[in-house]
Amino acid sequence: MILALDVGNTNIVLGVIENGQIGAVAPRLATDPHKSAYEYAVAMESVLDFVGIDATEAEGAILSSVVWPLTSTLQTAVKMLTGKTALVVGAGLKTGLNICIDDPGQVGADLVVGAVAGIALAPPPLIIIDMGTATTITVVDEGNKFLGGAILPGLNLSMEALASGTSLLPYVSLEAPKKVISTNTVECMQSGAIFGSAAMLDGMIDRMEAELGRSATLIATGGLAGRVTPVCKHEIRLEPELLLKGLAVLWEKNSRDRRN
Repeated sequence: MILALDVGNTNIVLGVIENGQIGAVAPRLATDPHKSAYEYAVAMESVLDFVGIDATEAEGAILSSVVWPLTSTLQTAVKMLTGKTALVVGAGLKTGLNICIDDPGQVGADLVVGAVAGIALAPPPLIIIDMGTATTITVVDEGNKFLGGAILPGLNLSMEALASGTSLLPYVSLEAPKKVISTNTVECMQSGAIFGSAAMLDGMIDRMEAELGRSATLIATGGLAGRVTPVCKHEIRLEPELLLKGLAVLWEKNSRDRRN
């Protein structure tokens, strides 16, 4: 059993890898850079125990983080909890990707993990969408070439800015209204949020495929993807556990060189 941690700007997802597959996923933890390693160890033990996982049985751990100030804290927490040193996604890790952006050192760990998972699911070209705190769109071409992509404000972030920056617009739940042309303030905002995001994704996909010169397999993940992709015009494969699957692949690629 391998413990996998996907650390995002808002949430931390913990999963268990068994025989290269995701065996269980624990309830999410809030990302908080101010928490100590001890606090995180206690919190992780609690949520893992909730789904019947004994962390002391872990043979190893792998961690992907976009919140670098938390990385060493969580490494310490994992060590306290499992007795193992977590493998961290970063420079020197075998990924199988050919990073083709201007500065390969700038690529986020989450984008690498998502690309690795995407290649394991379908042959390139791929367009991978991750709808979290930010919405990222990543393109992987034939030959496992990581070409880059686009970064946009996340849906929750955009709606919070809209509500906090205007005096008359409320905070609304992110649900699709019955029609695009809505007739009240709440549903007008929901229309803009859900259908507007879907139109943005459709438009970006069209432009990216035009640059590639061919169609791509479309894969989406992230907390809000399930609300937006069903109303997109393109057929997009929803993979809620994409990053955990990527961590499982990376563990298999790198664990032979690492024994605790």
